[in-house]
Formats: sequence, C-alpha cells, structure tokens
Amino acid sequence: MHEKERHRIILSAVQDRPVVTVVDLCNLTGVSEATVRRDIAQLHMQKKLRRVRGGAEAITPPQFVGLAGRTFAVNETMKIKEKQAIARAAVELCEDGEPIIINGGTTTFQMVHPLATRRLQVFTNSFPIAEHLLKHSKNTIMLSGGAIYREQNIILSPFENDVTRNFYARRMFMGAQGLGPLGLMEADPLLIQAEQKLIGQADELVVLVDSSKFENRSSLVLCPLTKIDVVITDDGISDRAAQMLEAADIKLIVAQENAAAEQGSA
Repeated sequence: MHEKERHRIILSAVQDRPVVTVVDLCNLTGVSEATVRRDIAQLHMQKKLRRVRGGAEAITPPQFVGLAGRTFAVNETMKIKEKQAIARAAVELCEDGEPIIINGGTTTFQMVHPLATRRLQVFTNSFPIAEHLLKHSKNTIMLSGGAIYREQNIILSPFENDVTRNFYARRMFMGAQGLGPLGLMEADPLLIQAEQKLIGQADELVVLVDSSKFENRSSLVLCPLTKIDVVITDDGISDRAAQMLEAADIKLIVAQENAAAEQGSA
C-alpha cells in the first residue's frame, strides 16, 4: 500500500474515533507497526493529527463517533474481481421468491449485479445495496431502521424492538473482517450487536470472504464456526484454511473469477 493511501486511511480512522491505536492502524493498512509509527510521526509534524502514546487522535475530536474498520470507499477498491466472483456464487444459491438477508459490506454489495434479474425478498442494513436494487431490479426491498453510518454505508439500530425481529430469511449473506479457528471476527462492538440480531433471523448463514480474510484477526468474535453453514471464497484459499472449514463441517464454495467470462462466451 502506497504512503498516500496509508495516510488517507489513518486520517479517516482518527476522524471516526477519539483515539486509534497503532495495532488498529496496522490492521487497517496491512503494514508493520514501525511503518505506522513513521506515518503517525509524519502526519503529526504536518499537524494533520496528534500523536499520543500507543496511537493517534484527531486534532479536532469527532462529535459523532463512527465504527471501527476500513471505510466502505476504501474497501470497495480492494480485490474487486474476487468479490464479484464470490457474489455471483452467492446469488446462485438463491431461488426466486425466497426471503434473504444481505448484510452491509463491499463483498455483499457485489451481489446487487447478479440480483438485477432475480425476484427475491431482500432485507438489508446497507443503504447502497437497497438503493441499487430499488433502481435496477424487481426485488422486494426492506431496510432496517436506525442511524446511517456514512463511512461504512450501513444502518444500525441500538434498539431491540426494531423491524429486524419481524423478518424471517431462508439465508443470510454477510462478510467479515476476519475468519479463523475462533470464528467470524469484526472490529466494532455495535456492528457485532446488530449482526448477531440478523443471524438469529435466518435458517442458514452464508459467509462471503476473499481468501485474505483467513489471515486477518480481530479482538472481537462475532460468532463461532458452528454458526456458519457455508463459506464462499476465492481460489487463493490456503489448504490450512480449507481444512479448518472441513473440520468444522462447513460447506466450502470456491468461486472462479473467470466464470462470468465463460458464461458470456457460451
């Protein structure tokens, strides 16, 4: 990752939260602690943020605290072909007329394109997913209520009695920050709270993650492997990660990036 892009991610992170740790920034940028510390020192000298013990904070603290993790805009530019292939494989699991839940995220967002020709009942907490499907498909769309978190483009409610409890789904499709032996991992407690409510409303949980997510770790576990029914990923998945899923009795679907090209030439 280039220095300019790292600086953009770091500055975005400190605007979201009062203080961001060096470890958080390593997870966001994928570089070493030494590199992050140099970036913080440079941005501190430029008076773009304030260096503090173990991390950094904004010069002007944010009035509205956002969610931890990379922004939607940043994630959207990463591993696009892999995400498109994974999303196509996910939509192939669906039958017209089925009720499904699509959790917000940049991999799940790619489901909107193959869903354009389908007719399903879609419940989502993603503003861009709902907007795209309303404009470009005949699917029935339901949105969760709550506050819109601009950086992640999702809607989260802190209340137990929201519309989430009234929607039953055949499947729930979701991404995650990481996937390991302990289960699905996310970076923010509020996000985990909302996603756990959604998981409880579906018969089957389908996880959409590119192969890099098997190497990612977070301090927060969303759910154990026993809650996951299907994992869809790309062909970069390691043998170790595949064996982990097999041992947990999780169905693994490996999406091929060239599937769309083959369909187009058929």
